[in-house]
Amino acid sequence: MLALTSVWTTILLAAAVALGPLATDMYLPALPQIGSDFSTGTDQVQLTLSLYMLGFALAQLVCGPLADRFGRKPLMIGGFLLFALASIGCALATNIETLMLCRFLQALGGSAGPVLGRAAIRDIYTPREAARIMAILASIMALAPAIAPTIGGFLVTGLGWASIFIVLAGYALIMSVVVAFGIPEPMRPEYRQPLQLCSLLRNYRTIATDISFLGYTLTNALIFSGLFAFLSGSSFVLIDFLGVEPEHFGLFFACIVVGYVTGNLTAVRLGSRLVPDQILVRGLTVAVVGGSIMAGLAIAEIYTVWAVILPQALFMVGVGMVLPQTMAGAMANFPHMAGSASALFGFSQMAVAAIAGMLVGHLHDGTSLVMATIIAASAAAALASYLVLVQRHPAAGFESQPASTR
Repeated sequence: MLALTSVWTTILLAAAVALGPLATDMYLPALPQIGSDFSTGTDQVQLTLSLYMLGFALAQLVCGPLADRFGRKPLMIGGFLLFALASIGCALATNIETLMLCRFLQALGGSAGPVLGRAAIRDIYTPREAARIMAILASIMALAPAIAPTIGGFLVTGLGWASIFIVLAGYALIMSVVVAFGIPEPMRPEYRQPLQLCSLLRNYRTIATDISFLGYTLTNALIFSGLFAFLSGSSFVLIDFLGVEPEHFGLFFACIVVGYVTGNLTAVRLGSRLVPDQILVRGLTVAVVGGSIMAGLAIAEIYTVWAVILPQALFMVGVGMVLPQTMAGAMANFPHMAGSASALFGFSQMAVAAIAGMLVGHLHDGTSLVMATIIAASAAAALASYLVLVQRHPAAGFESQPASTR
């Protein structure tokens, strides 16, 4: 077993959390082919993404409290195994309805990685340390979306879209073994919560009525919805509208990831001299600029690959700065119920993202206009959320709360 504060533990947690991005990013190049094979429209194919996000959101509400009762590892291992079985079901699907159902089940299992990875970081580190560690973890995780669409593009071209889900099933099975034998249980026994409905509802009420939690969570959900709007629409815009080959889709997507990693590393560097909220407002400003440029170019009918990619890369610099700070800020005041706080945080994030994705699918006009407008609106709304809620109620725990295992 590795030490909890070992760099290898952080890397393994990043690999566990990366299962969520892999399940969306790897099959983005396959969306047009799936629509063609099942003779269905863009909105129906896009629902396989939104239903995944909805299942991901709902499962976290159960996964978090269960982890607060039984520990992080058992839930994570069980989630990976369910994800693997559902992935095989996706590969064998013969119609869009079956694929939607299996994607929903896949999300139920896949939610365990992110929600318990965040909780484990809060278990191990203080809130301010957690913001830095989450930024580092996010940089490591960025390897997944950097290479996943490229791998997915080649798999689609060479073996068909079903092969993507076989690869995902194998990854989940490997991660279940790694978590079982490589990572110690990070949760202290005295922090285990009773598994009673009244207790669960009381915990959620305590968390949900904390203005600081609400502010950080809403800011995160809104900026993340801009990212998911891009994930939902990018393959149709780049492949169908702008003529990018599926196997080349990942190369352009890698530019987006470079922006995200740049934001993560900037947050890590600034963390030594700025408090998390100062980094947060800088990141939101960058995201607003990037989203506004993309929307402006689309309104002016400047439709090129780089008119989409470069502004989105700038938007992602802001996202990379914002997400770690909001994650740590939302959980800072709840070391004794980190699993439940992480679950409610994740539910809110995924629910808002699913709505943004459905809007892209239903309003898509064949160009980048709808996608760009939703991205710009999400960034502006996130900045407004920060100014109204977070700035007035910053997390007290950023400076004072200890890590739960200390």
